[in-house]
Amino acid sequence: MNFKGSKPFPLYFALMVGIQQLKLVQFRNYVQKQFEFTHRIVGIVGSNGTGKTNVLDALYYLSFTKSYFNRPDSQNVHHAYEGLRIEGLYTINKTIVPITCIIRETLKKEFYFDEIIYNRLSQHLGKIPCVMIAPDDVQIITGSSDERRKLMDSLLCQIFPDYLKYLIQYNKVLQQRNSLLKQAVEIGSIDPLLLETLNAQLVENGMPIYSYRKQLLDDLLPEILVLYNHLAKNNDKIHIAYESKLHSHSFNDLLDESYSKDSVLQRTTVGIHKDDLIITIQGQPFKQEASQGQRKSLLFAIRLAEWECIKKHKGFSPILLMDDIFEKLDEQRMIQLLDWVSHSTDGQVFITDTHKDRMDNLLGKYLVEYQLIEL
Repeated sequence: MNFKGSKPFPLYFALMVGIQQLKLVQFRNYVQKQFEFTHRIVGIVGSNGTGKTNVLDALYYLSFTKSYFNRPDSQNVHHAYEGLRIEGLYTINKTIVPITCIIRETLKKEFYFDEIIYNRLSQHLGKIPCVMIAPDDVQIITGSSDERRKLMDSLLCQIFPDYLKYLIQYNKVLQQRNSLLKQAVEIGSIDPLLLETLNAQLVENGMPIYSYRKQLLDDLLPEILVLYNHLAKNNDKIHIAYESKLHSHSFNDLLDESYSKDSVLQRTTVGIHKDDLIITIQGQPFKQEASQGQRKSLLFAIRLAEWECIKKHKGFSPILLMDDIFEKLDEQRMIQLLDWVSHSTDGQVFITDTHKDRMDNLLGKYLVEYQLIEL
């Protein structure tokens, strides 16, 4: 393990939230491994398959209680072993706090904050805010509306504690309403009182979700465009709009009007689960017209705006995880990104790459102090 820079970064005193030590036991390719983080900027280098991304995913685990890559917990256990343990030693407001995730042999998950176990995993979200940028993130732009709703939901869950509660309840009621619609086709009738109750519960939980999304996106979307122009050094006339039928219609009215269609399709066709972000470039669909460079610039702008948004609402900087980014960017965009990391962030940043010399040259050129870990 090599360290670059003239002296260790004083994490304990300088960061509102930062991690100093990470211990992995039977996690992915690591049987047992410990990392010490001494600087605000940490570069992790190694060949493909050495576990760089797994280190970032472990940090993500300690923020979100799950893998960034939506893997079941069982798939994160080292081959031929049972159970895993991820432990981070954090500084939070100048206090040392251990955070631990344990997957037992039975696959039961336990999560501890300062050695106290949570009753519900959702209680941890937002305690250690985190933003990750990974190659697969391009699905936010090119994929289905599900990907863009996940973006909104992930961000809002870290900022507003009540948001996840509403989201969980909404999805539960949505499943119940869809089941009722399918059952009605099978038996030839529907319980009108039950339908009315489920409609009311959808509205009760859906409207706060809509309000939170609208409030967030009023701030987030303009910031994305500012960051895009900074990274791309070009005004490509990109426009991003939050699309929701709730902008102009009552949720109750939408449910009533869609009932016939819902009955035929046996699923609920209106609601916040249909919201989307519509992205255009010069008036045309972005994912069809944009170049690879424009897609990459927008992806990074979205994630960095997410980082800025969390900082604004939390009052301190989230941890930023950047996986294999230099493979995806041309020199101009790399320079702009590192300039942003150097001058616009004051939180902890982890960057992975396959080439030690490239990482050393780039970080050494644009950053005063950093730590380089070789795997």
